[in-house]
Amino acid sequence: MADMRWVDGENGTLDAAAFEEVVAFTSDLIRIDTGNRGGGDCRERPAAEYVAERLAAAGTEPALLERTPGRTNVVARVEGTDPTAPALLVHGHLDVVPAEAADWSVDPFSGEVRDGVVWGRGAVDMKNMDAMVLAVVRAWARLGVRPRRDIVIAYTADEEDSAVDGSGFLADQHPHLFEGCTEGISESGAFTLHTGPGRSLYPIAAGERGTAWLKLTAHGTTGHGSKPNRANAVTRLAAAVARIGEHEWPVRLTGTVAACITELASLQGLSVDPRAPGFDLDAVLGKLGPAALLVEATVRNSANPTMLEAGYKLNVVPGRATAYIDGRTLPGGEAEFAATLDVLTGPHVDWEFRHREVALEAPVDGRTYGILREAVEHFDPDGHVVPFCMAGGTDAKQFSRLGITGYGFSPLKLPPGFDYWALFHGVDERVPVDALHFGVRVLDRALRTL
Repeated sequence: MADMRWVDGENGTLDAAAFEEVVAFTSDLIRIDTGNRGGGDCRERPAAEYVAERLAAAGTEPALLERTPGRTNVVARVEGTDPTAPALLVHGHLDVVPAEAADWSVDPFSGEVRDGVVWGRGAVDMKNMDAMVLAVVRAWARLGVRPRRDIVIAYTADEEDSAVDGSGFLADQHPHLFEGCTEGISESGAFTLHTGPGRSLYPIAAGERGTAWLKLTAHGTTGHGSKPNRANAVTRLAAAVARIGEHEWPVRLTGTVAACITELASLQGLSVDPRAPGFDLDAVLGKLGPAALLVEATVRNSANPTMLEAGYKLNVVPGRATAYIDGRTLPGGEAEFAATLDVLTGPHVDWEFRHREVALEAPVDGRTYGILREAVEHFDPDGHVVPFCMAGGTDAKQFSRLGITGYGFSPLKLPPGFDYWALFHGVDERVPVDALHFGVRVLDRALRTL
């Protein structure tokens, strides 16, 4: 039986130890360097063993799973009280992007706790959420609390690269571990976005643009650099890359983005219909102030040139040149993206997908989104929850192969001036201790209610 002193009070079903542990776990996980440099250069196993040990102490039976030695994933299941209810997936990745220590004001892998803030790589992306999940599950075990539905907890490798050693491997090779899961929650949502004096938003992710990373290859004629060459692969590639970089993609409003615009406009006292003929998106965005950041990157497909490779000697015209493009597609925008690339690359440049993942969209008018919203607003009644679509992507893409609908929900209450998005993959990444305490309260309430 649960200790009723804690149930649905100020701290939900959490005890004092949960608030201590979430800070300690965040700090400890940061100190485990799981920098993912791409191409397999990462080792998540020490972090996986850390979380597995603490999950086991909470009465679960965590499985450690690897496609590649050292690239370890952890999956455990917390049994719910209603065996007829569908299961819920809660997932977080253990890897982080690399950090250059010389650029930071603290050691990026120190996990230092100073002035009420936890510092280090992964503090917001996403070892904070990893720690919150651990703290909540362990508090439940201490107090005899069980959620309504089974909760499958997955800590993954390789999210910061291709996910081939992480969620992709789990979805393809171990789908039985996620039996019954219909919905999932993970990173990049329910954090405070201050958009004006006294106004705070909590965007919950209910969509992701698809990933379309491309390799372009231009073909030409090899020759001496001193002679005319009208079949110069570098020239052909440069022209194609310039066309792609300068292309203005048309606006395409998905259901999630349209809902976001409608709610943001309402908060400004505006009544708009994004589906109406002649809807002036730019005019509305201009009235939303900082909140426009929630939609600006997700109203169209995009393609950004990022890398160029050509030649081996200054006075030799190469017969081939390559470029790489970071493409992102809206739900339903994949066909338009491919057709546009065919035109922009032209007759002498081939293109192929280097890495491809689907775009996602989740309902914002149903029970799950409503519970997530209520959990945030219960602990911050003055906050405004809105749906949004992520410009990038998460492991929810791979888990969607199993029919799991994903939401971005890693709650944090942040002070004014705290630029959460700038710290993603940024210098001096950090998270306030109070934000972690808020997060475990909200997460506890949401997971028990879902």
